[in-house]
Amino acid sequence: MTGDYLGQELPDTIPRLFAPGIIGTGMYTRDVAISPDGNEFYYCVSIASYTYTAILYSKRVDGIWSKPEILPFCDQLDQLNFEPALSPDGQRLYFLSARPNGDEPAGNQDIWYAEKNGNSWSEPVNLGPPVNTEHAEYFPSLTTDGTLYFTRAERGSRENKIYRSKLIDGQYQEPELLPKQVNCGTNRFNAFIAQDESYIIVPAAGMENSYGDVDYFISFRDENDNWSDPVNMGPAINSIAQGEWSPFITPDGKYFFFMSNRTRDTLPAISDWQDLLRFHNQSQNGNSDIYWVSAGIIERLKNK
Repeated sequence: MTGDYLGQELPDTIPRLFAPGIIGTGMYTRDVAISPDGNEFYYCVSIASYTYTAILYSKRVDGIWSKPEILPFCDQLDQLNFEPALSPDGQRLYFLSARPNGDEPAGNQDIWYAEKNGNSWSEPVNLGPPVNTEHAEYFPSLTTDGTLYFTRAERGSRENKIYRSKLIDGQYQEPELLPKQVNCGTNRFNAFIAQDESYIIVPAAGMENSYGDVDYFISFRDENDNWSDPVNMGPAINSIAQGEWSPFITPDGKYFFFMSNRTRDTLPAISDWQDLLRFHNQSQNGNSDIYWVSAGIIERLKNK
């Protein structure tokens, strides 16, 4: 594989399945992070209802993309390692993990990070308080100045809420709950913040104008930290599918990646075991896939 974005044909205003047969293999696939220089591509797969998860990556060296591999520090596939997010300079990788933390046993969802050391990564470090708590924190997303946006689900509650924590003198501050324009609907999670903090993409449930169970909505922020009412990103992005909740904008601002478990418009004829197996090992089989589209849709929505 050579060329930008694993050599895939670039999309326009119509979403395109990303890298079928390479990234899209029929497994449950979601979450994207791309390095600022475009030479590292990270994504995630899971199986058995998140019993086993993996963060995978492909790296371009001398113009050639490597075959996807599991990140070395995420090789315990039963510990929930998911949702990678690179800092704007590409030197720190944040991610969700339920791995043990000191004397704390595995199981609690926290945000962790690893530092880049040359061509490798350091051992992961728990981000700690005040971001991480006894509750579940996940899906990190960062601005240019280091402000961290993330989702928190309190124990005993099924409601997920979006927070942000500002980075001051190298320390993350007490997280603030974002307003109803961001925490919209009956539930929301996995919000992606633009690096310049000008907009946020929020997968939300319980919205009156939804196409499916969860849709992607966008809210724009002004210079006074006011957020616009959320806008549905439309039928090109959203569908009747039940699973659409992992957005990402490339560092150059040109492309919008998102996951969806929509199936193809015309399903194949299934008449025997080999047909079933063949369909199972292809994209758009009902498991989630990664799609991408021109990010020009964001400017069009803002102009509305």
